[in-house]
Amino acid sequence: MEKKANTGLEIERKFIIKMPDISRMSTRDEYTKSDILQIYITSLPGETHRVRKRAYADNILFFETRKIRIDNISSTEIEGEITEERFNELCKNILDGTLPIVKTRHTFLYDSHTFEIDVYPNWTRTAVMEIELNDREEQVMIPEFISIIKDVTGDKKYSNAAMSRSFPEEII
Repeated sequence: MEKKANTGLEIERKFIIKMPDISRMSTRDEYTKSDILQIYITSLPGETHRVRKRAYADNILFFETRKIRIDNISSTEIEGEITEERFNELCKNILDGTLPIVKTRHTFLYDSHTFEIDVYPNWTRTAVMEIELNDREEQVMIPEFISIIKDVTGDKKYSNAAMSRSFPEEII
């Protein structure tokens, strides 16, 4: 990784939700929207390795991330910003049997937590919501405009790495 990588413990919950009202969501504190292209590349045993292109309205950023899963809710994450050239170079190492993931991410702050809602082009009625936690037992308030269909925390078929191999059918 070219710039200083950040290493940390990631604790998150993941949910399938009904497609939220984007215009309502966009009025929330610290709202951002970005289009993401994510590619899984060859990695060492026991880790996932990905590169990501994240396009905002006014700039484009590139990242390289390695994750080592600890349990169903947490992992060690090493992430750093990279150049476009490095991104393109690493993309050549796409993991066999995977396809790039394309999604639009809506991020906002609610009740002191960052909510990330990923909208995938092949799902029209649902989205995936992730919430970063400070500790495993933390309780989180869900905004009133979010309707949870299913808690998929720890369900491997909804990990982005698994979705790059076989994208699951939309839950209704």
